Amino acid sequence: MTRAAVELAAAELTAALGPEHVVASEAVRAQHAIGESYHRGGEPDLVVFPGSTEDVVAVVELCRAHRVPIVPFGAGTSLEGQVVPLAGGVCVDLTRLDRILRLSVEDLDVTVQAGVTRKQLDARLRPEGVFFPVDPGADATIGGMVSTGASGTTTVRYGAMRDNVLSLVVVTADGRVVRTRSRARKSSAGYDLTRLFVGAEGTLGIVVEATLRVYPTPEAISAAVASFPTLDAAVACVIEAIQLGIPVARIELLDDVQMDAINRRSGLDYPVAPTLFLEFHGSASEVAAQAEEVAALAQARGADGVRWATSEDERRKLWEARHQAYEAALALRPGSRGYITDVCVPVSELAGCVAQARAEIDAAGLVAPIVGHVGDGNFHVCFLVDPERPEELETVRRLADGIAERAIAVGGTCTGEHGVGYGKSKFLPLEHGEDGVELMRRIKDAFDPQGIMNPGKVLPPAG
Repeated sequence: MTRAAVELAAAELTAALGPEHVVASEAVRAQHAIGESYHRGGEPDLVVFPGSTEDVVAVVELCRAHRVPIVPFGAGTSLEGQVVPLAGGVCVDLTRLDRILRLSVEDLDVTVQAGVTRKQLDARLRPEGVFFPVDPGADATIGGMVSTGASGTTTVRYGAMRDNVLSLVVVTADGRVVRTRSRARKSSAGYDLTRLFVGAEGTLGIVVEATLRVYPTPEAISAAVASFPTLDAAVACVIEAIQLGIPVARIELLDDVQMDAINRRSGLDYPVAPTLFLEFHGSASEVAAQAEEVAALAQARGADGVRWATSEDERRKLWEARHQAYEAALALRPGSRGYITDVCVPVSELAGCVAQARAEIDAAGLVAPIVGHVGDGNFHVCFLVDPERPEELETVRRLADGIAERAIAVGGTCTGEHGVGYGKSKFLPLEHGEDGVELMRRIKDAFDPQGIMNPGKVLPPAG
């Protein structure tokens, strides 16, 4: 955008929304130019803070009239460059859309605005005896979690966002407000617009409301930590538990490097070895039976005992340590920055893919803990990169690309939950084929013919 175009857009947006909703300061623009990833771009020309769906419509209509790019923004915790402006334009910060609009314990659903955060929702639901299970770790906004198709530690039992979003309200690129479906638990009426927008990363429209499934809080919850002699043994235990149909609520794998980091940060004393964090939900008798079965499997695979956490305080400390894995990893190499990648593979391929990644990391002399939601074959590598050494970053990029390519080669995906952004768009033709990507382009063109909705994300450049 030219300076004159920026000033005109700012004047029109200020007239439509009010001066408190439109910001052009360098500090705010810089804050909205990055997420949590290593992927960088430019700054938005303006940042707007809509306070209602009508405000979002006004922003979209003005941007459409002037063909100005729109980049939706939530908590800024995305990891593949989803919120990074690649062509300037207007950043639409949705954090002021932060109301929980309706909760029905009887129907086990809740409707929230896009700017409601995961922890805010949890605090509202907990006293009612229900919970929302998708837990990516970061205190992301619900709109961001919808847009990236987020999942997390509980996906193995409760599913990801695609499984837990009943309906959305979306502002499309032409300024329409569309409700994607009803609140009914199932529907065969028409195309599945809801799932089309889940994972679209703001490239098809802006999510302003979401109706989500919630679940009764389990009668009993127990957590356990099991340390194994090898990564293979830990993954084999997971595979056996899944094959036996044990409904484990959480199964997290942490390699020895990550366990060392967690011990140091959280003051824990677990063995520095490949480790599973597990959690069991159900009645008291069900939890006891599940725990006993998994403990037997772990011990058969050489686990060095199983440590239990049954009180809420113990469990919260355990999972807080898991959720702080990224911060703990950074402390292993002070001054470093994290370059995080994730892939998801068939569970039968998990041990081999993790072992090969670990071997290549060690051969390159890099520090890079590995963690994974191993119940569904999803694992993450956090490369710790010295920002003063560009040659190191190139090595990291090469290894990360290799991890994604191997995942696709064994029937997996280049990203299980972080999304595509522009960091992984180059892998889409390899994963979906050129014809599949072309079909996605047609969908994008139908929804956004001007190409103003988060341009440069998800789809690789044409040609």
